[in-house]
Amino acid sequence: MPVAYPDIENLVRACGLTLRGGFHPEDADDVPGNPGTLVLVGNVGPGMWGAFMVDRATYGGRANPLDDWVRDRLSSVATELDATPLFPFGGPPFLPFQRWAQRAEPVTSSPLGVLIHPEYGLWHAWRGALAFDAKIELPVPDVRTSPCDSCVDQPCVSTCPVNAFGPDGYDVPVCVRHIETPSGSDCMAQGCRARRACPVGRAYTYAPAQAEFHMRAFRAAQRGNG
Repeated sequence: MPVAYPDIENLVRACGLTLRGGFHPEDADDVPGNPGTLVLVGNVGPGMWGAFMVDRATYGGRANPLDDWVRDRLSSVATELDATPLFPFGGPPFLPFQRWAQRAEPVTSSPLGVLIHPEYGLWHAWRGALAFDAKIELPVPDVRTSPCDSCVDQPCVSTCPVNAFGPDGYDVPVCVRHIETPSGSDCMAQGCRARRACPVGRAYTYAPAQAEFHMRAFRAAQRGNG
């Protein structure tokens, strides 16, 4: 008998992560192995951070401590459920997690270019997925619309101190140059100012330590791409 969705959810929650919906893949979804069901796993708000911090010392000194932690945690869950773990990191090539997310949840593109959730706002991410051979019964799809459709002021765009977000998309080099200067210390310590300006999902805002961790990882990744 296939594993039940609530059982997956409980195991994922127990390891410090959050189940982020699922779908039954079709060929166009480009899911490796053509599984019957794909469920996405990630974080919402600060919940994952507390679990990661418990193990932080074990992963200290690694180039990608959070990715390694997620891989270990989710691989353990996959073994218990007889599933195949998939991850958004480790490429290129990279798996199309953003596209999968839009199949699994009511997320849509925001003016910042990242996917926004009607409840969580911009304070969430996808960290992996579990692929099952069988077709598992999934919850009724959530069809809420984008909160950006009714947001007239779009403070996320106007708040950026260096206007990194515009009609042509996200100017990453401008953003990186800013956060490497003293004037960008607020974004580095608290998280992207534009992201914090979004009125949706304020209850899920990352704590400063988590926000700074992600900003430092972003800056390091961009230095590696330069």
